[in-house]
Amino acid sequence: MPRVAPAFDPSAMQHDDMRAGDVINLDVGAILAHRPEVAAGLGAAMDALRDGTVGQRTFELVRLRIAFHNQCRSCMAVRYPESIDDGLTEDLVCSLEQPAEAADLTEAERAALRFADLFATDHLRIDDEVYDELRRYYSEDELVEIGLICAISVGIGRLAATWHVVDHVPEALQRPGRVGPWNIDAALASATVAAS
Repeated sequence: MPRVAPAFDPSAMQHDDMRAGDVINLDVGAILAHRPEVAAGLGAAMDALRDGTVGQRTFELVRLRIAFHNQCRSCMAVRYPESIDDGLTEDLVCSLEQPAEAADLTEAERAALRFADLFATDHLRIDDEVYDELRRYYSEDELVEIGLICAISVGIGRLAATWHVVDHVPEALQRPGRVGPWNIDAALASATVAAS
């Protein structure tokens, strides 16, 4: 049971065609529904970023790495089909456990993940050197995208973690202590934040 009561009963909205990730998004969305106009704005912002130029795969890698730092169980459980279509695999998600050593990440992805790690854990260490490294791979527009993906993911992920929305996440993510989005029976979700 989440720590904040949903605005509606999410089970009443579930249907047989829904994947596990859709149900997780619906659980979070039922809480966000207390402020539907804010939920719609947040969904529109995330859709715009997801459709940005850094790519679905990079977007998802950054989002999942931040979900780990936030320990947001519902965020870690969701996989978006668009990201899978852009090359996200569970093996790649497993690379997030040690991204600096992962052979299947590009140098650009490693730079974005280093930024995401610092943003989530010690943002004041982000300096000119970190941005210079990002500029080797990303345009100024993409730097803004990456920054906004990190900002929204850190803020909303931490909030969702405090809500403790875990009723429908895989069992591996319900254990106490620190968990990661790697090596779990991940759910596919096509629902956006706006729909959740």
